[in-house]
Amino acid sequence: MKKEIICTVCPMGCHILVEGEGENIISVTGNTCKRGEVYASAEFCHPVRILTTTVKTDCEKTPLVAVRSEKPLPKEKIMDCMEVIRKVEVKTPVSMYDVVVENICGTGTNIVATGNV
Repeated sequence: MKKEIICTVCPMGCHILVEGEGENIISVTGNTCKRGEVYASAEFCHPVRILTTTVKTDCEKTPLVAVRSEKPLPKEKIMDCMEVIRKVEVKTPVSMYDVVVENICGTGTNIVATGNV
């Protein structure tokens, strides 16, 4: 299997071609630095993303608070995490970095507030 990955590690935005199967990488080409090779290999085997969204509050004046994952989540778990977050309503006051959802979907990552309400 071949996959083209655009590197986001630096502003170069290299188009890196990774060839392999599962976790077995055969070749990585197109990167201009070692960091690009490491990023593309990780993205090929286990893509992860920071999840940013909003959560409902019990405050009429400020009905939503911005939240994010403390660390990257496996890409395949993002929609499951959104299902959990969709059902959450936090009680105010909420402060920045308060844990809104602990260990979301068993990933070991917390969802935290990124603002104050």
